[in-house]
Amino acid sequence: MMRSESFTVFSTCPQSRDISSEEYARSVAEVARWSEQAGCEGMLVYTDNGIADPWLVSQLILTSTERLAPLVAVQPAYMHPYSVAKMVTSLAYMHGRKLYLNMLAGGFRNDLLALNDPTPHDERYERTVEYTQIVTALLAGETVTRTGKYYTVDKLSLTPPLPQELQPGILISGSSPAGLQAAHSIGATPVKYPKRAHEEPDQQEEVQGAGIRVGIVTRPDSQAAWQVAHERFPEDRKGQIAHTLAMKVSDSHWHRQLSEMAGEEGERDEQDPYWLHPFENYSTFCPYLVGSYEQVAAELGRYVQLGYGCFILDIPPSEEELHHIGAVFEQTRAAVK
Repeated sequence: MMRSESFTVFSTCPQSRDISSEEYARSVAEVARWSEQAGCEGMLVYTDNGIADPWLVSQLILTSTERLAPLVAVQPAYMHPYSVAKMVTSLAYMHGRKLYLNMLAGGFRNDLLALNDPTPHDERYERTVEYTQIVTALLAGETVTRTGKYYTVDKLSLTPPLPQELQPGILISGSSPAGLQAAHSIGATPVKYPKRAHEEPDQQEEVQGAGIRVGIVTRPDSQAAWQVAHERFPEDRKGQIAHTLAMKVSDSHWHRQLSEMAGEEGERDEQDPYWLHPFENYSTFCPYLVGSYEQVAAELGRYVQLGYGCFILDIPPSEEELHHIGAVFEQTRAAVK
């Protein structure tokens, strides 16, 4: 099982851009069931201009599982805060299930420009704070009147009401100072793309329970894990070019930070599970931990000891992979009790 008092684990939903329309619904339902059986708390559902709507995908997740909670990415540029609150309470009313909300301040820069949204990076976090405060006030049953910089509402209330036990968990990117400030302002769990555990600051005093995005490839034997990792993420010259081009137009703090770290990487230490190769080849956006159960569990344990309490995994390629990942989190949980 991947849930414990020490930490919570989310998987990530497949993206429609990677799967045919004939297969996509089946794939989402399948990965959701794998994730639930592996003990994940929930599953992150992405949003951007080029993929299926996350709310419709989340509805599919709810009907395919018994308790898995969709972690829905919310882009303020797409919908009014009232619409988000209405989606949450409507799904709760129909399914009796809890959701989590992953509040976005950014996104792909070209997506935002296509929507005529040139708002600067830090100001987008200010907007997301105002947006989230309206959402959470409505979900708490308040009648909301607010004249803000970005949103104005007058005596706005929500029906059907949301039961207290189904109030959503709130997450937000915490890779930048603006993101961390936003997390504090709205009481959200800040999520970042981590450095190696020994390079990370201690979170015990700052943001207890903060989250990290990280992929995992693990096997009982380290050599077998690395063989699987290299087969899954081979060198890709086109991907490297795409990564470079994306970096030129991105104002993302985490994208820049990981790219700088990748550029500083030297020869790999055989005992070091931290791996940026998939990110460098534009195969995924998070660092990976690769190695034996013991190596990966030890690194995860170091993150937990630093105060990180939420792990969001990459899209699982198979049910077998989630079994291996589950074994690692079992070891981690036993070690940090």
